[in-house]
Amino acid sequence: MTQGLKTRLQDDVKVAMRAREKERLGVLRLIMAGIKQREVDERIELDDNAVLAVLTSMVKSRRDSVEQYTKANRTDLADVETYEIGIIEEYLPQPLSEAELQALIGAAIESTGATAMKDMGKVMSDLRPKVLGRTDMGALSAAVKAKLGA
Repeated sequence: MTQGLKTRLQDDVKVAMRAREKERLGVLRLIMAGIKQREVDERIELDDNAVLAVLTSMVKSRRDSVEQYTKANRTDLADVETYEIGIIEEYLPQPLSEAELQALIGAAIESTGATAMKDMGKVMSDLRPKVLGRTDMGALSAAVKAKLGA
């Protein structure tokens, strides 16, 4: 990647300002605020993987909100969250296909020598950096359990 994710976001904030894209700018500023908050809290400069973790967390919380708003028949609020998810996902890598995910899980199980559920932590630790931002961690966990339990 020639340009860091954080730099790309900062550039897109400027583009959105110039283009007067109010809604998009608002979402981009929320993303930057989330990144800055984590940097201040941890007193570090976030690398691309850490920025991906922030973005993934933001998408997850918004998906939870959409679910809650939908249950409460607040489609107006659900639509706002869905729009924000769309913007945030522009900065996430392409999601893994089921076949790619299964292949990564198989390789992780093989490389860690996992044989039973007690080895799940090792497998997840091996997989986490490879799939960050590209799959739902809950679904990944369930898939690993299924493989190890079988």
